[in-house]
Amino acid sequence: MVKERREQPIGIFDSGIGGLTVAQAITNVLPNERIVYFGDTAHLPYGDKSTAAIQAYSVKICDLLIKQHCKVILIACNSASAAAYELVKEYVGSKAKVLNVIDPIVKYIGETYPAQTIGLIGTKQTVNSNVYRKKIDELGLDITLKSHATPLLAAMIEEGFFNDSISESVIHTYLSDPDLKGIEALILGCTHYPLIKKQIENFYKGKVDVLDASHIVALHVKHFLEQNGIAAEKLSGDHKFYVSDYTESFEESTRIFFKREVHLEQYPLWE
Repeated sequence: MVKERREQPIGIFDSGIGGLTVAQAITNVLPNERIVYFGDTAHLPYGDKSTAAIQAYSVKICDLLIKQHCKVILIACNSASAAAYELVKEYVGSKAKVLNVIDPIVKYIGETYPAQTIGLIGTKQTVNSNVYRKKIDELGLDITLKSHATPLLAAMIEEGFFNDSISESVIHTYLSDPDLKGIEALILGCTHYPLIKKQIENFYKGKVDVLDASHIVALHVKHFLEQNGIAAEKLSGDHKFYVSDYTESFEESTRIFFKREVHLEQYPLWE
């Protein structure tokens, strides 16, 4: 039974292709693990959706990932992690373990930046949920969190605008905001943002640590699998990629995010 469990895939879902930065990091850190990825492209971005809508999408996606016999379901989206993690955990029950992308970052911040001032950029849903603030305050380590919603960034990246003058201008405007003054590190609170990490680092000229959540989350998944004795010993089959709304441009973008050839299958959440 344990051997069978080990060979089951890891399910990963996100509002679009942002979560592929996490999937890519997981395949680097855990080359033996098979991945089933779902990008809810019909409803992206989640950042400006209501909590109830995000919860409804998340539950539907989990139905597919459970059908695919995933041993772990990773919510690779900060907005969905904030809005739907507790509900999804309850819904999935014992069928799979559920992880989110917020807890590993909070743990890392606590270990690395006690008594310091940390910045957070993310969608309106992530920032307004105050989930990072609550969890960081619970650490009791005198960490000050300064948050700023950056709603244009995810949509901009989905459309392929990064490493150009348009993204440069938007990033500069957001990061210059007084909300983020005096920070020592910046949490990239959206799985799209690793694609603009270099531009953000250039803005800060090495004075602020820019934290790429995808690598921190991948290490957390590795530790979790090993701790629970369910890490795969060898790769048993191909990764699978599903989207709720297929377009060719999206498949192109997927290659950029995942840094390899990917075949997307369409799986509408509502027929």
